Amino acid sequence: MSDEHVRNVFVVGLDEANLPTLKAVPGADSLRFHGLLTVEELQDGEVSLPAVIEKAQKVLDAFDGSIDAIVGYWDFPVSTLVPILGARYGTRTTSLESVVKCEHKYWSRLEQQKVTDRHPRFGRVDLEADPPRPPDGMRFPMWLKPALSYSSELAFGVDDQEKFRAAVAEIRDGVSRIGRPFEHILDQVDLPAEMDGVGGQVCLAEESLKGVQVAVEGYVHQGEVTVYGTLDSIDYPNSPCFLRHQYPSMLPPQVIARLHDVTERVMRQIGFESATFSVEYFYDPGSQDISLLEINPRHSQSHAELFQYVDGVPNHHCMLALALGEDPRMPHRQGPYAMAAKWYYRWFTDGVVRHVPTPEEVSRIEREIPGVRIEVLPERGQRLSDLSQQDSYSYELAHIFTGGDDEEDLRRKYDQCVAALGLTFDEAPGTA
Repeated sequence: MSDEHVRNVFVVGLDEANLPTLKAVPGADSLRFHGLLTVEELQDGEVSLPAVIEKAQKVLDAFDGSIDAIVGYWDFPVSTLVPILGARYGTRTTSLESVVKCEHKYWSRLEQQKVTDRHPRFGRVDLEADPPRPPDGMRFPMWLKPALSYSSELAFGVDDQEKFRAAVAEIRDGVSRIGRPFEHILDQVDLPAEMDGVGGQVCLAEESLKGVQVAVEGYVHQGEVTVYGTLDSIDYPNSPCFLRHQYPSMLPPQVIARLHDVTERVMRQIGFESATFSVEYFYDPGSQDISLLEINPRHSQSHAELFQYVDGVPNHHCMLALALGEDPRMPHRQGPYAMAAKWYYRWFTDGVVRHVPTPEEVSRIEREIPGVRIEVLPERGQRLSDLSQQDSYSYELAHIFTGGDDEEDLRRKYDQCVAALGLTFDEAPGTA
């Protein structure tokens, strides 16, 4: 294809794992993908947003060609860089304000409660109070979390005053890593009176939700909210950590319809436009209540293969089509499998990795078990507690994607993969 027909798409935080799925979208042969900043540059340590923006602009200013789209599928700061750079280079994105209304957990709750009561009780926690206290009227158990975090970092479930104080101390010590850069973004947005003095280094308390987790993915195009998929998120037994995301959801159709209704109302309230989103909920089968957990102002790259396995196209398609001004509609159930899952193979104690399969061994497993893709995360000799971007409760060893005929087929393939990977560990020094 001649260069004049190729469109240049800059992907903020482009990673090797997502490149194959980006190249699997319809019309990808007419797109050229360019990485803009690495995931490490964007997420390691305390990020200096002015420096990151300047670095991205240098790359874009030096580019000899058209800048047709700037996209991203990660949380802050990628989610905010996309509209900031979009405004400067004339590419299609939702507004910075709409992204911040999703990402700032406290502001997001204030917006949600204007259009729905399907959310937990919430309130701000004074990090400087001695002793710190739960917000008035809130009951244990509850979750404490910074206004902004990655991958459940610094999120703690607490069920008494002692644990509450310990969690507040940890959040107080760590909140600035992301909270301080986030304040640079808040300075660029017109904040309502209800956000006066709140800032980015704030702690939110929310009463714990019961039930099963479910994610709703969709996009807003020309003012219309479209939901294209609902996925179940299944935890490890007696743990808040994900075991797998599974598509499509097994929930009753009437529950899914209610999830879609709340999602549409909330995304319209936030003023989202020309972008993808993912909204997480809890559904309690006993009371039949649904409750909104959080809004992500981007689709989930974790789900790309699942949509590809079941619908025939990865969800990256919607993100790219919206950014390029094209029809973002997804095909439905045109993939090779009836169901798909992303599994999180985890370890719940610290240790040093003794054996990791080679890339060749991983490729052989993928060839021998149809409908499987594997990403191994740690390297040989690495201490699990040194892995970056982990939650507060476990260590991710591998992501295993499976497509199959039914839930039993997905589980069988996952078990085969875990056995074939043969990851082994020594107890980490100092953990005995």
